[in-house]
Amino acid sequence: MTESELYKLKFPISEFTKPESITINHIKSWIADIEALPKTIINLTKNLSEKELNYKYRPNGWTIKQVVHHCADSHINSLLRFKITLTEKTPTIRPYFEDRFAELVDYTEPIEDSILILKGVHKKLGVLLKSLSQSDLKLEFIHPEHGKRFSLEETIGIYAWHSNHHIAHIIQALEHKDLY
Repeated sequence: MTESELYKLKFPISEFTKPESITINHIKSWIADIEALPKTIINLTKNLSEKELNYKYRPNGWTIKQVVHHCADSHINSLLRFKITLTEKTPTIRPYFEDRFAELVDYTEPIEDSILILKGVHKKLGVLLKSLSQSDLKLEFIHPEHGKRFSLEETIGIYAWHSNHHIAHIIQALEHKDLY
């Protein structure tokens, strides 16, 4: 498999590209994508067998089950990052090792608990994100792993992309079945 083919499997919807100017239409669309994630994951996974939940979306990639658990963990972190940024002055957020999280025992468990987490976290995210003022959207946090500042408006776009990115991974795993 070529490097280009592996890249496309890793990033089936490409990488996030921040628009030059983020508009209210971007924000509304991104929030809708974020709110839709739990229902989309439920629809994609509700009839899957244990074997199907263990399909991988690429060689050396995660299983569908790991992707669902990762989304729950990642989006718990996103909710906290938004809240910390809204309540502290340009905080430095704490990164985590998502690859190491994916190796922990809870990622082998059924996905129902992570789906419950996603439903709750995304409900709270939707309420919070819809309440943000124009000045709130400009607030920033520092991500030490990337060595840069991220505004909340950009972060909404990143998490909308992240949601769609992992939905594409689940679909890709189902299309490729037991190939990887």
